[in-house]
Amino acid sequence: MLRALAFAAAIMASPLYAQTVSVDTFAGPVDIAAEPETIAVFDLAAFDTLTALGVSAEGLVRPVFLPYLEAAAANSVPVGSLFEPDFEAVFALNPDLVIAGGRSSGQVEELARIAPTIDMTIWHDTVGDGLARLKAYGDLFGKQEKAAQLAEAFEGKLSEVRDAVAGQGNALIVMTNGPKVSAYGTGGRFGWLHDALELPEAVESVEQNTHGEAISFEFIREANPDILLVIDRLAAVGQDGDSARATLDNALVQETTAWKTGRVIYLSPAPIYIAGGGIQSMTLTLDEILAGVKDG
Repeated sequence: MLRALAFAAAIMASPLYAQTVSVDTFAGPVDIAAEPETIAVFDLAAFDTLTALGVSAEGLVRPVFLPYLEAAAANSVPVGSLFEPDFEAVFALNPDLVIAGGRSSGQVEELARIAPTIDMTIWHDTVGDGLARLKAYGDLFGKQEKAAQLAEAFEGKLSEVRDAVAGQGNALIVMTNGPKVSAYGTGGRFGWLHDALELPEAVESVEQNTHGEAISFEFIREANPDILLVIDRLAAVGQDGDSARATLDNALVQETTAWKTGRVIYLSPAPIYIAGGGIQSMTLTLDEILAGVKDG
């Protein structure tokens, strides 16, 4: 309720526009002034999709983490981090709209005191929510045709990869954090790789939560996946430490079918970990799985 009141107050304090658009947000439909000129973005999945649509952000979090978005981010004003907005910088920017989500979702109420703010968090249904956000941004910024083209291309890629992995066996998704390893199932943050690709799980009892289930190398050997999908958290956030390749290069993992057949696929970590649900991020991940399955 407080968030809704703060948002309404920000709307009333903003200049009047001739047209509004109903935007499907994480909190439900919200009417927003169409084609806002100055925006601040606190969610990199949102920035990923906005950039694909040709929409620029005047204010953006730092660091960006994603090499393919660095050029688009170059001319933006830093407005804080994913977790901690620089409220003075946001106020100075005087944005028509603030887009938050994911790691910044807890800051929506405070940001809404400065400017109209929407929460575009992508949660359990990564593909469904990601495509819904794509459409919403297309409607909001007058990029409906481009959004439809991107959605069609993504659906085609998804179908292609689904066909490529069909009959290739099961998969296990793991994330390394230095020497530590966690597994993710269909209910985890990367579960869309199983669901959208109809890719069977090597272990169906993996703990279903956002942070995954801490596992051992013995667990991986016993699971014996046909395909091992790997995300390196330290690399995703630019921290030093043991790489995923070094962590998994051991005798136990080497006993798996995935290792023996060359189907250990190291996904670009920042796109799927930092910008999951962004249209470019999801497409990049699909391309890497497709290449890994073909090369294996």
